[in-house]
Amino acid sequence: MKNVNLTHHFLIAMPTIADSLFSKTLTYICEHNEQGALGIVINRPTGLTLLNLFKQLDIPQMDSLAESIPVLFGGPVQLDCGFVLHHPVGKWQSTLVVNKEVGLTTSLDILKAIANAEGPEQVLIAMGYAGWAAGQIEHELAQNAWLTVPASANVIFDMPSEERLPAAMQLLGITNSANLSNEIGHA
Repeated sequence: MKNVNLTHHFLIAMPTIADSLFSKTLTYICEHNEQGALGIVINRPTGLTLLNLFKQLDIPQMDSLAESIPVLFGGPVQLDCGFVLHHPVGKWQSTLVVNKEVGLTTSLDILKAIANAEGPEQVLIAMGYAGWAAGQIEHELAQNAWLTVPASANVIFDMPSEERLPAAMQLLGITNSANLSNEIGHA
């Protein structure tokens, strides 16, 4: 499985993933290259809201929508760091440009802008990220741990977290997760 680039793809966890951290998850891959991959789990709310996060960080907020925006579990790496997936990309202090439409920012300036209703039009806030070493994601794909499909910004930004996994599966034509097999096959 050489030369695969899963940047701007979804990873859909297969039933074979017994790891409770990734069971039934949908992960958006922000970067994938020869050094490894970085992704954000986009369907696991933490119970924390953006308003609570602003309070923890002593960021005064003017936007009342912050009460209803959930903070997600983005993955098990650096759980004490916030990651903001957003559209449009914009110019923030620390942004990884995924493509022309989506950026991933880790700097505090984007949260302050969101609090002042000056941030990007669409955001997804997560604590932590999912990371893979070089070749690890390819190995997991060969072991039937994940399904992949090109990502849709609509799934990331326009749907509630509980609807994202079924929507990504529908991008593959799968309407029922019970139809997924644990068996590995190669044609």
